[in-house]
Amino acid sequence: MTNQELKRCISEYGKDIYSFCRHLAGSLQEADDLYQDTFLKAMELDHTIDFTGNPKSYLLSIALRIWKNKRRKFAWRKRIADIRPVEEEADFDAAAPKADSPEERVIQREQQELVRRAVDRLPEKYRVIVLLYYMEEMQTAQIAGMLDLAPGTVKSRLYQARKMLEKELEDVLYG
Repeated sequence: MTNQELKRCISEYGKDIYSFCRHLAGSLQEADDLYQDTFLKAMELDHTIDFTGNPKSYLLSIALRIWKNKRRKFAWRKRIADIRPVEEEADFDAAAPKADSPEERVIQREQQELVRRAVDRLPEKYRVIVLLYYMEEMQTAQIAGMLDLAPGTVKSRLYQARKMLEKELEDVLYG
């Protein structure tokens, strides 16, 4: 990958990749590391990136694989010696749409935060699919190809995740 191709990838897909990394990692520092590692890995694998295809999907799959590997390593290390990670407060104000009045903005932010927390509490196999489908607006067939799953499995997990979220959020969102 040349410097021009890297710049093009970062300018076209950088915000989406970083946003996905933030949702996966949870903390700003881990998201920054994951984002950087994703593009470093893309530089290493430069001969396999097809810019005529869907490079965003390819970059998202790199980020997902790196994140899974880090989680696996962390779980292994935790079994050996229990380490408690320092958690940072996530700042999602930039994604909040503007409302008409201050009260509406506060209510909207609270609801968005409740939904984000509910998504974060989903089991990993559901959370990843929800993030890819809603946040990255990927088709179920693309998600299936990225995760090496059958399209029916992706649809089923998406349905189950929606049901879990609806059950958890029905009191809060529907009063």
